[in-house]
Order: sequence, then C-alpha cells, then structure tokens
Amino acid sequence: MKGRLRLGVNIDHVATIRNARGGPHPDPLRAAAVAQAAGADGITAHLREDRRHMTDGDIERLVAEIALPLNLEMAATDEMLAIAVKHRPHAACIVPERREEVTTEGGLDAAGGRQGLEPVVGRLTEAGVRVSLFVDPDPAQLDAAAALGVPVIELHTGAYCEAFYEAGATAPATLGELDRLVRGAAHAEALGLECHAGHGLTFDNVTPVAAIPTVMELNIGHFLIGEAIFGGLDSSIKRMRAIMDKARADSLGSRTA
Repeated sequence: MKGRLRLGVNIDHVATIRNARGGPHPDPLRAAAVAQAAGADGITAHLREDRRHMTDGDIERLVAEIALPLNLEMAATDEMLAIAVKHRPHAACIVPERREEVTTEGGLDAAGGRQGLEPVVGRLTEAGVRVSLFVDPDPAQLDAAAALGVPVIELHTGAYCEAFYEAGATAPATLGELDRLVRGAAHAEALGLECHAGHGLTFDNVTPVAAIPTVMELNIGHFLIGEAIFGGLDSSIKRMRAIMDKARADSLGSRTA
C-alpha cells in the first residue's frame, strides 16, 4: 500500500467566499480546474445541510464537468444519501455534522453509530460509490469501519495540528498525537483499509503526516484557499505538492537505506 501520496484539494471555501456576497464568483469549478493543472489528484467538496459552502448545483456541475475524481463529504442523512446516489461521485466520505459547528470538530463515531451507518454504507456501495469514513485514529473506530465494510478511512488530523501550533513541532503533546496517527495508519493497513488523512494541514505541519508510508492520500482545503489570497491557488497547490512529495521520498529513502 506504499507509494505516491495523492493530494485531494477541498474547494469548499471558494464557495464560502462566493456565498458571502452571492452571485457566481468565485466559481468552485474554476478552482477545480486550477487544482488539476497544479497537480491535484482529486477534488473534495462538502455538501452541508445548511449549504454554507457548496450548493446542490455545484455538486451537479462538478460531477458532470471535472476530469478529476470527486470526493463528496456528506453526513449520514437521508437527504445526503439521496443526493449522493443521484449524482454518483467517485467517492463519498461520511463525516459527522452539527449545524452549529464552524468546521468539523472530530471524527465520526463509527463504533457507536454502526446501526445507522450500515444502510447508508450499503446503499452507497450498491450505487458504485467508494465509501470512506472520517474517523479519529482510535483502534475501536477503525475496527468498526472495517466491520462496516468500507474500503477507505480518513484519519482526522485536527488534534495533531492543534498541538503543533499550540505547543510546537517537538512538544510531547504534538509527538503524542503524531504517534496516534502513525499507529492508526498501521492499524488501518492491518485491517485491509486504505488510509487517507486530513484536517488542519499546512505547509508547516504536513511533512510528518506525509511521511507516514501507509497514508495514501491527504485532503487539504481551507489552508490552500487561504494561501491563494496571497500567492494564487496554483502556487499554493504546487508548493504543497512539492512538500508532500519530498516528505514521502525522504521517508521511503530512509527505510531502504
């Protein structure tokens, strides 16, 4: 399961800026095209219950018009399930969602919510959608994901990123959270799950996560869109791509030396 690390670019916050004023600009589809040209391997978009980011029309256009695989982030609700089955994106990542949260605050409780997740996972799978669960690096959650039959999990990197900025890159809290991610990725591999990761990753903190050899994809959005204000989306994606590639190459090189 080791190899090139894929980059999924989340374009939600292009839509957030557009929605702040209304109208068609900036267009998330244009961001998707720029991301593809800059080296992204996929596009991620979260269709929330309150439509604060992407709209139904955005999802319809993305499925119809972009060349890259679309990863639809969605809550496990009847409404979102119907939309996903209708449009059949390449993948759907089931995430926890609360209307009052600013952003996703933690991983999905796959262990406690298995009964409600089973029919959603089953219907998406029947529709040909590759299902992943966004979970914390907790063995119980990973075991539950495997029991649900999903092929992919995405590790929530938020706790690591918060520790990185609050305590520093080499602080015990940061290294402890990084170790949880390393062990979580290894546990996922042992269960036969493909491992992705994301949430809060930046130029400064991505290297240790990108170096985990069993992580196959990183999904990054808010930071890249923010950096685009200062240097352009093309530049921010290319720089992230270069940092990720170097981290993976250095990691694999150290293991074969």
